[in-house]
Amino acid sequence: MMSLLVSAELAFDTGVELAYDPGDPLAIRLTFHLPGDPPVSWIFGRELLLDGITRPSGEGDVRVWPVPGPDEDFMDVCVELRSTEGAAVLRSPAVPLISFLGRTDRVLPMGQEHTIADLDRELEAILGQ
Repeated sequence: MMSLLVSAELAFDTGVELAYDPGDPLAIRLTFHLPGDPPVSWIFGRELLLDGITRPSGEGDVRVWPVPGPDEDFMDVCVELRSTEGAAVLRSPAVPLISFLGRTDRVLPMGQEHTIADLDRELEAILGQ
């Protein structure tokens, strides 16, 4: 669950799914569903989310940055998604995002993503493709 920020004064909670596929090891998928609309999915760098938890990150369509949370002991994280059709800013406590990234790291540790590509090349060479 994340908050969709409509304005500085208005936000509402929306269900969000974060997914990781080791077949696309550098990316994560964020999907949210607004009432009356089909689900919207964005794919962006796993490292971008990690970096954005501690400092402003991103220069393109996706930007991530930390903000003070309601409890001064914990931070929140904002994720801004921009396209030609509009923009959305989602806000979440940092803890569930950190937990998600921890789970992705157990599947495929950060920095080891190249091993998947190397394995694919070796398998193609063995199979003669």
